[in-house]
Amino acid sequence: MPALVIGTGYGGSVAALRLAEAGVDVHMVEMGMAWDTPGSDGKIFANTTSPDVRSYWLRTRTKQPLSNFLGFPLDKDVPRHTGILDAEEFGGIIVYQGRGVGGGSLVNGGMAVTPRRENFAAVLPSVDAAEMYGTYYPRANAGLGVSTIDPAWFETAECYRYARVGRKHAQRSGFPFVFVPDVYDWDYMKREAAGTATKSALAGEILYGNNHGKKSLQQTYLARAKATGRVTISPLHKVTSVAPATGGGYTVTVEQINTSGDTTATKAMTADKVFFAAGSVGTSKLLVRLKATGALPRLNGEVGKGWGDNGNVMCGRANHMWDATGKLQSSIPTAGIDNWAAGGAFAEVAPLPTGIETYASFYLSITRNPHRAQFSWNAATGRVELNWQTAWKQPSIDAAKTIFDKINAKEGTIYRTDLFGTYKIWGDHLTYHPLGGAVLDKATDNYGRLYGHPGLYVIDGALIPGNTSVNPFVTITALAERNIEKIITTDL
Repeated sequence: MPALVIGTGYGGSVAALRLAEAGVDVHMVEMGMAWDTPGSDGKIFANTTSPDVRSYWLRTRTKQPLSNFLGFPLDKDVPRHTGILDAEEFGGIIVYQGRGVGGGSLVNGGMAVTPRRENFAAVLPSVDAAEMYGTYYPRANAGLGVSTIDPAWFETAECYRYARVGRKHAQRSGFPFVFVPDVYDWDYMKREAAGTATKSALAGEILYGNNHGKKSLQQTYLARAKATGRVTISPLHKVTSVAPATGGGYTVTVEQINTSGDTTATKAMTADKVFFAAGSVGTSKLLVRLKATGALPRLNGEVGKGWGDNGNVMCGRANHMWDATGKLQSSIPTAGIDNWAAGGAFAEVAPLPTGIETYASFYLSITRNPHRAQFSWNAATGRVELNWQTAWKQPSIDAAKTIFDKINAKEGTIYRTDLFGTYKIWGDHLTYHPLGGAVLDKATDNYGRLYGHPGLYVIDGALIPGNTSVNPFVTITALAERNIEKIITTDL
C-alpha cells in the first residue's frame, strides 16, 4: 500500500486527509475501538460520574484524575475492556490518553488554544512562526471547527456560573481572564440549556467521551478523510513492528485484538511510507523499542528524548458559601487565567460537574516546566520505561501558586485537600498533555522525517518538546498540516 498511518489522533487524521486529497490511498491502524455503536443504555459514551465497562483501557479498576471527594474514594472495579481512556502508569506519572478512532479528541475538553505568538519560539524553535500563524494555525482551526462561546450567553448561562466565579476571583487579584476557543457546538449547548436537545456537556460528559455536541476528529478531519474514498481504518489493531522490507518500503506487523485485549490474529502489511501518529507516548515507545531491538537500527540517539508533561498540575479551592459555583456545570471549559508572562502558568477554569453544589473552584494549570524525561528500552523486562520523577512537578506547583496563593490571600479562601487523596493539595501525579519523545529537528528533520530510514515519518505530539504554554492539540494539528504539505510536495 502507498501509505500506512499508525494512530487516528490529530496528527494521523491530518496526514490521512491530506494524503487522500493528493490521490494517495491510506490505511490507518488504530489500537482502540471505533466508538460508533451505542451500548445497552443507547449511548456510545459513558457518563463521567458513573464510569463503566466503556471507560478505561484494559484496567480492572478505574483511575480517575480526582481520586477522592469529601473523604470518599471514587475509584471502583470495572470489567477489563478496551475502553476509551488509558491511564498509563510509569514510574513517576500517570499519562491520560484517548483510545479509539479519533484518539485524544474523544476524551479532551476540546479547548482549542493557539499559543500567543511571542511564546511560539520557545515551543518550536526550528519552525517559521510567520508561516504557522499566517497559514497553518488558521488551517488547523478551520479544519477542527474551532469557535468561541457567545460572551453575552456566557454572562447569563447557569452552567457557567463556576467560570464567572473563577473570573471574579482572577480579576480581583489582578490576573488577565481570557475566553478560550473550543470545538464544542455552542448552538447545541444553548439548546441543551433550553431543554430542547439531549444533554451532553450539561450531563457532565467529557472524560469518557461526549455523545452529542463535541466536534471530535470523528466529525471533522476523519469524516472528510473517509469521504475521499481513499482511506480505510482498522480499529482494534496494534502495531508491534516496523522494519525495512526486502523489495523496498516497510513491513508492518500488526496484532488484531478483541475487546478483552487478547490477540486474535497477527498480520503483516507492506507500505511505501509509514507515518507514526500513535501519540507522544505510543510513537516514542514504539520507536525506542524498534531501535533497541534492531528492527530500525539506524534511528538516531535522539529517539525517546525530550518528553514532557506540558507542566500539567491540578488544584481546587474551597470558596465561601456566598460564592456558589452551581449544581449544573457545563463539562466544557471555556476560560482561563493567563499568568504565563509573569508566572509561567496558564490555568483553565475547569468544571466539577458533580451534580451538587460544591462551593469549589477547580483548575488545570499548564506551566513552564523545564524538566524533560527519556524513554528507554529495558531488555530484561521487555518494556519501554520512562524516567519521569514526581519531584520534577515542583516547578509546576510553584508556577501555579503564583496564581492561586494570591487569589486565596485576596479572597480569604483555602486549597481543597480532599480531591487527590487525603490532605493532598496538588494533582501532581498526572498529565493530559504528553509531548515529545521524537522531537522535531532532532530525532527527525525539520518536517518529521525520521533520520536513517527514508519513508518513515513522525507527525504527532511526539515532535513537540514537552511544552506548548497552552492546551496542545491545535499546535499538534497545525504542525501536522505544515509537515504533510511539505512531504506531499517533495516526497511523493
